[in-house]
Amino acid sequence: MRQFYLLSKKVATVSQQFNNLTWSHICELLSLNSTNMINYYIYIVNKFNLSVRELRERIKNKEYERIGKIEEIEVPQVNTLIKNPIIIKTNKEIKKVSEYILHNLILEDMDNFLKELGIGFAYIGNEVKIKIGDRYYRIDFLLFNIEYNCYVVIELKITEMRPEYIGQVLKYINYVDKHIKKIFHEQTVGVIICKKNNEFIMEYCTNPNIFTTTYLLEGSKI
Repeated sequence: MRQFYLLSKKVATVSQQFNNLTWSHICELLSLNSTNMINYYIYIVNKFNLSVRELRERIKNKEYERIGKIEEIEVPQVNTLIKNPIIIKTNKEIKKVSEYILHNLILEDMDNFLKELGIGFAYIGNEVKIKIGDRYYRIDFLLFNIEYNCYVVIELKITEMRPEYIGQVLKYINYVDKHIKKIFHEQTVGVIICKKNNEFIMEYCTNPNIFTTTYLLEGSKI
């Protein structure tokens, strides 16, 4: 009960949301010692009506740490809702990861991928064929974020971040903005999922609608 009292003091600013949690949800939060972390998990429980099991799984997978530690959960930004790394689960024995294999692993458990990617993502299509000039391209995954009312272009890479990837995703973003999104949608954003972040490249990327994250294969015998 002392732990419960201390917990309630930490989340006083969101007491109304706190009262909506079940006692089982609250028990899962008792071990957390960061106010921002507690506020985050209370937010997603109320936002997505998470069960106790789902909350426990997200805490176990360190979801809060992987989204960059949101300070103001009431006004999150789209880039803070993208986790890093994204955990892609598989029981298969993979000797060498290719973009094809990574693509299929995501397709096999799309629901988990959307949850791993962050908050509010919905699946639209994969290998989406588009034509730019005289050439055809394929967008790895096209999603929609209901939190921000915008399309999301996902590009998969199995190497470290490279400058040319940014140019590639920019082309896709511009195409979606011009040919797919409606006037009432917000500007399209792009996410590059690569083997390892390269902060130097992104530091000098002037487009605020491109974000990077890394992937981690969990359960693989690679």
